[in-house]
Amino acid sequence: MGTSAFKTVRGMRDFLPEQAKLMKYIEGKARRVAELYGYKEIITPIVEPYELLSAKAGEEVRSRMFVFKDLGGRDVALRPEFTASVARLVATTLKNEPKPFRLFCVGSIYRYDEPQKGRYREFWQSNYELMGSDKPEADAEILMLTNSLMKTAGLKKYCFKIGHVGILRGILSEEKLDDRAQNAILQLMDKKLYEDALRLVEHSGASKNCLTTLRNLVKLKGSKTLEVVERIKEHVEGYTKAMDAAENLYEILKLILESRCEVDMNVEAGFARGLEYYTGMIVEPSVPELDIALGGGGRYDRLIELFGGEPTPAVGIAHGIDRIMLALQLQKGMEEAEEEKTVMVIPVKEALKGEALKTSQVLRDVGISAEVEVMGRKVAKALEDADRRKMDYAVIIGERELKEGAVVIRNLLKREQKTVKIEKMAETIKGRQRS
Repeated sequence: MGTSAFKTVRGMRDFLPEQAKLMKYIEGKARRVAELYGYKEIITPIVEPYELLSAKAGEEVRSRMFVFKDLGGRDVALRPEFTASVARLVATTLKNEPKPFRLFCVGSIYRYDEPQKGRYREFWQSNYELMGSDKPEADAEILMLTNSLMKTAGLKKYCFKIGHVGILRGILSEEKLDDRAQNAILQLMDKKLYEDALRLVEHSGASKNCLTTLRNLVKLKGSKTLEVVERIKEHVEGYTKAMDAAENLYEILKLILESRCEVDMNVEAGFARGLEYYTGMIVEPSVPELDIALGGGGRYDRLIELFGGEPTPAVGIAHGIDRIMLALQLQKGMEEAEEEKTVMVIPVKEALKGEALKTSQVLRDVGISAEVEVMGRKVAKALEDADRRKMDYAVIIGERELKEGAVVIRNLLKREQKTVKIEKMAETIKGRQRS
């Protein structure tokens, strides 16, 4: 076995301590937003029945799932998203609980995509689902919550792309196009292949009027959100369901504006997302520095029924934690969190190892990160090492000082040291900032 055999599987990666810390920082923010909005955390399995995950995911996602037979011969897959799992839970275990449900989960997701910047086969998401309400204020909440996360994570510039699947589906279903044709058309629109999509509409036997309407809609977009929706309404006149959908989108946007949620929004009439289960508003947050979305979500009112539950309207969103991390790095938006002091505890000789362990415990008990010198290095070498690793302080345990109940504390940045009583050790370390 050459060493080249031992590398990560394609599309997977290691997070080194610095990156892992940033990733967990964003995950912490996501969890905090869940608490602030009243979303309760649940944990669902990474491996689910293939049937469950493929039911409404859409061709795009279905074709990119990690699917295998387990040893019992069952068809299973790694989850390519969270919503199916949460919907399964609500359709079964939680079916008699009072509505609405506000549920939050966070974890890794698996899709066999072509790896590229910001796109890996294993990635992380925080996921929020609001189930049980078909009201526009539920959709508005999902948007406001995403805005809160982007803001608290530290992003400076980001924007929401907003659309409504009901507008396009409303037109296509009134033209008697079946679900399969509709899904195929929306898949193409999701990839921005509008010409191919329109050709498919034509082949499916839609009217001239329908083609003209769709052609006009695809061009309709802009940041004056309510005006754009008014224009959409003019174009879809005569298509009752599409009209209702546009009205619904108008109400959602109006609520967001009334909430005084300062947020950049663009409405796009021709916006579609790859997942088949959406029925209403859809949304994707993004930043100018990246051409991939930082997340995505929308309303899906039929999924829970599909899994044998009561008809339950629902809206949800997933945020790409590692993509937010990438966006933060590009925008240099990392708030330097109150930096923890780090301390190296060094015994001057073998016989004082026990004392060194005891001292490190005293420091950790008051919340100071302490490492004990475990390589048997002499003091000078140990100090060099602590310096190289950018530690703040060294606590040197010497025999003479111990007799007086004291230790030597060396400020590694200022290169100065003093003898301090053990009970004053913590405040001496905490009192000084490494500027």
